[in-house]
Amino acid sequence: MSKKMQSELVAILSDLIALPSPYPPGTSVEICAYAARRLKKAGYKVETVTRTRGVDNVVARMKAKGAKARKGGPVIAFNAHVDTVGVGERANWKSDPYKALVKGGLVHGLGAGNCKGSMAVQIWLAEEIARRGGPARGELIFTFVADEENLGPDGMAFLRKTGRVRPDALILGAQTENNLIVAERGVMWARITTRGRAAHAGNPAAGDNAILRMMRLVGALSSYYDKALARRVSGAMKSTVNIGMFHGGHNTNVVPSACTVEIDRRLLPNEKVKDAFKELKSVIDGAREPKGTYAVEFLTGTNGFFAPENGAAVGAFEAAVKAKTGRKVKFLNATGVSDGRYYADDGIEIINFGPGSGAQGHAANESVPIAGMVEAVEIQLEVVARLLS
Repeated sequence: MSKKMQSELVAILSDLIALPSPYPPGTSVEICAYAARRLKKAGYKVETVTRTRGVDNVVARMKAKGAKARKGGPVIAFNAHVDTVGVGERANWKSDPYKALVKGGLVHGLGAGNCKGSMAVQIWLAEEIARRGGPARGELIFTFVADEENLGPDGMAFLRKTGRVRPDALILGAQTENNLIVAERGVMWARITTRGRAAHAGNPAAGDNAILRMMRLVGALSSYYDKALARRVSGAMKSTVNIGMFHGGHNTNVVPSACTVEIDRRLLPNEKVKDAFKELKSVIDGAREPKGTYAVEFLTGTNGFFAPENGAAVGAFEAAVKAKTGRKVKFLNATGVSDGRYYADDGIEIINFGPGSGAQGHAANESVPIAGMVEAVEIQLEVVARLLS
């Protein structure tokens, strides 16, 4: 392990942890400015892209150039999200969440695992590639984006929509212990609203209880999905449903006139968001509640993806892991979703890779192993050499 690389990676990660970026409700301006300054100094063409004020994203590009540059070649994009979840209960933290604690070969701090450890790796990787003269062919893009934790439109979704980042392969920083995630479920969020009629709780028959109506609809959903989703399995991946929020009423002594729930559906790669919403609405309509007493609203959604294990980028990672560590790479199953979801329909290779364990993400005292960060750099330097040389 290079002590110089190790100390530089720890220094970069310490800087990133000291720049608060919980979103929502925070800002990504300072942390993106930090990344932009470093990559611009390294020789990248850097652009700060903003859809919503305070929610900055960085796109840094370097094309093959010079007498030794070869024509053609793929566009390879790296990605790490700069936003974190909030601190949560401060009492659960054993140290200042915004001050890196280096102990026992680990770096602790808010976002150390998800996803500032990968961001530090990618910043160092970008700088080292530039020091070596840049890619020999094709184009290299590094993206540092906000709004990942919020599943929102202001980060990677905006970069794709505006055409700024359209790669042949997308490599996303993730807590995979330097293994690969090449398949990811889709996600669909929806809101159901029920309406009733308020009345005094002492005479509930005079009203129309919106919570009870919602309970009937949720019961219909539960009965349907318990059977339907049991058959939707692909390897270790399962199609799932979760009711994440349930709100109704405003006073204990009043019959509630309104109730809302929000639903999270996780979809297998062969399921489509539009079909999942249509299925949800069909089940609700089939519960036969009176017309006008309920509504089903689509909130957001993206399809899943599956990168072929014989693709060029996947093959480069397999070879690089073997060359640098002597082990055979593992293909893991994703629990959550990544910003790769915005490219699910583009027919490109989408790979999640990075240091640290997923168990550390979104947890108090989260950490990332320093040795894992060094290994991630060495593997990805080899990947870039195989794809862009």
